[in-house]
Amino acid sequence: HFYNRSQKKHLRNAILFYKEGSGKRVGFTASKKVGNAVARNFAKRRLRAAFLKIEARLKEGTYILVAKKEIVDADFKTIERDLLYGAGKLKALQ
Repeated sequence: HFYNRSQKKHLRNAILFYKEGSGKRVGFTASKKVGNAVARNFAKRRLRAAFLKIEARLKEGTYILVAKKEIVDADFKTIERDLLYGAGKLKALQ
């Protein structure tokens, strides 16, 4: 199971899972706790956009980002900054 073999960091707006490996793979998810379908899709779009902005600075491996309900109202710069912070803590930055 991926979640048992990966490193995990809780952020304000998301949970970041990282596992070293070859190639860069990423997954985005939002549970019903985030809100209705519109809110979940919005949360995943925000995570995807923030991840794409910082992707060049990340090591190869598998990343899974799980949205928290706070992401819907969060400032985009905060989301981006949190992802960089989490990646740094997991030693996933180049």
